[in-house]
Amino acid sequence: MQTEFEISTRGPGLYEFTRDVARWVAGSGDGVLTLMVRHTSASLLIQENADPDVQVDLRHFFERFVPRGDDPSMGWLTHVAEGPDDMPAHIKASVLPVSLQIPVAGGRMRLGTWQGIYLFEHRDAPHSRRIAATFMAF
Repeated sequence: MQTEFEISTRGPGLYEFTRDVARWVAGSGDGVLTLMVRHTSASLLIQENADPDVQVDLRHFFERFVPRGDDPSMGWLTHVAEGPDDMPAHIKASVLPVSLQIPVAGGRMRLGTWQGIYLFEHRDAPHSRRIAATFMAF
């Protein structure tokens, strides 16, 4: 079974799409779900979905960890043609997951109580991001 999810973003941040994925795997039986973001400047995360402050803090941490390209500390960048947010977005995507594997039992993802699936957008402008999904039944 395969599909693709499309997530519209409004700039940097975490965009939860757990419910969309849960609807798609519902009733599928036992197996494993693989998700992969089809872009080089965004990531996928399984993260807490109970307190939105977690997403805020993660975003702020990564803004400090890899500042925009126009920050004086990033003067060493050579890939600057696509704007000051582009190369930092690639760096963030290189240290964060771009694919996830999630066990599925009885057509339900085996996520923890407070876990959700997120697209982590690293670019400043709105984007339409595509996530490829494959479910393999046992």
